[in-house]
Amino acid sequence: MTLRQAQGDRREGRGQLSSIDLLPEEAGPEIVWALEQLRERRQPQNAILAEFNARLADRGIGSISKSSFNRYSVRRAILFRKIDDRRRIMVDVKDQLGPDKADDVTMIVSEMLKIAVFDRLEDGAPDTPELEKLARILRHSVKAQSDTLDVNKARADLQDRLDRAVKAVAEADTNGIVNKDTLSKITSLLTTGSM
Repeated sequence: MTLRQAQGDRREGRGQLSSIDLLPEEAGPEIVWALEQLRERRQPQNAILAEFNARLADRGIGSISKSSFNRYSVRRAILFRKIDDRRRIMVDVKDQLGPDKADDVTMIVSEMLKIAVFDRLEDGAPDTPELEKLARILRHSVKAQSDTLDVNKARADLQDRLDRAVKAVAEADTNGIVNKDTLSKITSLLTTGSM
């Protein structure tokens, strides 16, 4: 068996729905509650399962086995850890770039999305709905990058025009066209937006 075949087999296994995923729609609030409890890690998993099953019973829904809940919990713990790791990375990136560099964060996230899409395509042939989702993600990512570049260019153009206007006003004053008070007000408006 090749590595690609083994990965394909694992992918098919990951696609199976757990007994919790198969619960009826009425169990939604209880699943959300269980996920919140697992995420907070304030009580043991067995206590969460007991309360979860009691809540399901109150709705007339059968209980979930310990092994099913354990498998579900492990998968969710791995997912929560990945989400937390990515959040920490983004906070670190944002802190290093500073609040005035939000556009750089957009560019970094867009690049990360492109890499994730590429990785998914490289792992195997996704089905049509997944391809559509990946295409949408890629399209939005490219648009966000393009918008960021447009905003940066517009900002640079505006700053250039302001710099030239301030210089022109200063030169006009040397010719005695504008009195000092008016010059001060014009310069203040151009540089700070207020008088």
